[in-house]
Amino acid sequence: MSQSSTAIFGARRDQAFPTLSEADIDHMRRFGDASAYAAGEHIIRAGDVAPGLIVVLSGKVDITQDGLGRRETIVTHGPGSFVGELAQLSARPSLVNAEAAEPVEAFVIPSQRVRDLMVQEANLGERIMRALILRRVGLLESATSGPIIVGPLGNADVLRLQGFLARSGQPHRTLDSGSDPCAKTLVERFEVDPHHLPVVLCPNGRLLMNPGEKDLARCIGLLRPIDADTLYDVAIVGAGPAGLAAAVYAASEGLSTIVLDCRAFGGQAGASSRIENYLGFPTGITGMALMARAYNQAQKFGVEMVIPDEAKLLSAAADNTGARYLLDVGDGETVRTRSVVIASGARYRRLDVANLSQFEGTSVHYWASPIEGRLCAGQEVALVGAGNSAGQAAVYLASHARKVALLARGGSLDASMSRYLVERIQAQPNIEVLTETEIEALEGEEGNLATVRWRNRVSGEVTTRPISHLFLFIGADPNTDWLAQCNVALDAKGFIRTGSELGPEHGLMETSRSGVFAIGDVRCGSVKRVAAAVGEGAQVVAALHAYLARDSSAAATPQSMIPKSGDRFSEKDHASTKR
Repeated sequence: MSQSSTAIFGARRDQAFPTLSEADIDHMRRFGDASAYAAGEHIIRAGDVAPGLIVVLSGKVDITQDGLGRRETIVTHGPGSFVGELAQLSARPSLVNAEAAEPVEAFVIPSQRVRDLMVQEANLGERIMRALILRRVGLLESATSGPIIVGPLGNADVLRLQGFLARSGQPHRTLDSGSDPCAKTLVERFEVDPHHLPVVLCPNGRLLMNPGEKDLARCIGLLRPIDADTLYDVAIVGAGPAGLAAAVYAASEGLSTIVLDCRAFGGQAGASSRIENYLGFPTGITGMALMARAYNQAQKFGVEMVIPDEAKLLSAAADNTGARYLLDVGDGETVRTRSVVIASGARYRRLDVANLSQFEGTSVHYWASPIEGRLCAGQEVALVGAGNSAGQAAVYLASHARKVALLARGGSLDASMSRYLVERIQAQPNIEVLTETEIEALEGEEGNLATVRWRNRVSGEVTTRPISHLFLFIGADPNTDWLAQCNVALDAKGFIRTGSELGPEHGLMETSRSGVFAIGDVRCGSVKRVAAAVGEGAQVVAALHAYLARDSSAAATPQSMIPKSGDRFSEKDHASTKR
């Protein structure tokens, strides 16, 4: 093992790079096929899909990551070691290189069989899964593998791309085009016009000019084409706590499952800096860590992840292959499924200030991650909100910022925030709580916020402060706009109606469409808590089994009940779904 890996993995390096016993190897052989590599042979190249998990029987394999102009060794695997990390669990492109340092005898376990190994050999599978996760954590901490973002620090698009990769659990590097010599070399080598920054250099060598998240995800192999011939038992729209829980339970119980999300896994919970009231985590856990565990767990059971990709239309299937529904995701791609679970959650509310959009992405933020923490280090910041998410963010930002002004419209935080958070905020000397207060105006230039003005609703006193970062945690609205043409009944506020609200014939989480269910924050009457969302995700799987059992011998849904792709309902029809 090299000094590099020792520094990255610290005390847990033995868990990250375990040596398997002969008994362990014997248990694993039936899942793989024998293979051999000559000295100097490139077994895996970063950016290419690896053949699977490679168990080394003899010889040595160097695992390296490419810096700009140099190659760094992470670890050297010998007999009894295995080559791979989380990318191999779902057959995604490798983040590292693997090269035979000497002649190697091994056997290769393909990704699909790795999942079989995890399930059938539970104790061994647990150790392997832990190692795969720790190796990914090490790559994230080293920040020297994965795509390279080149652009001005603090630029809105740089922050957007950093945020997407961070929330997707993808190692990456960011180079400041204004000061980093390697960044300047890249810009000159590829003859990039400074006006086209940022650019992203993918591990496969492709250069993308200020890409959208979907284009970047395709380039690094996160997003793959949907197989039009595959029929899924259930398609889940949304990869927040509810959607991921449903995916884990459905797949673990034998249902073929696909999950779609238009942004990244984790939903709003994934953006929480710390969750301390989730059962089983007495010391607390970051939202990203909790959701990453769920995401990896779902992939362990074979869930197909399609992220970021957005469901645009739900329609009835017109074939005789068993599909009941089609989910149109754009670009000519469609998911064929027997049932649908809508877990699309909610979207962040925006402040009612005229020039808000001018500062979004650079100075106005809707979550508080380490990226934002670094941006506001040593500064005064303002945060609007009075719920638990706002409280968690305020405490987190207080550890980075010089001062946090917490603005709440109500007269007290106690009505909407957990008591432990209220007490923690009161104990922070650099958090100033301003109740009965609302933002009046934002001022700045070229997308950079300079001052924030707020007013006390009782006294009328107006305050202006030099603040360049504003955080908004003012609630969310249901993410159901995409259902406008799908004839799924909504309430007056846009939440999906389910169960008894629709009539005694509907199950607890069943919508107005048979075989379509709603869970989590998007469902009318749901409890807006992570634990409640996870509970609904588990509970809906029982309803799925019951529906699929009935549907296996039932006729296809009459086409008149649900619009086909392209059909439109009248305003009257649409309004009727909201009553």
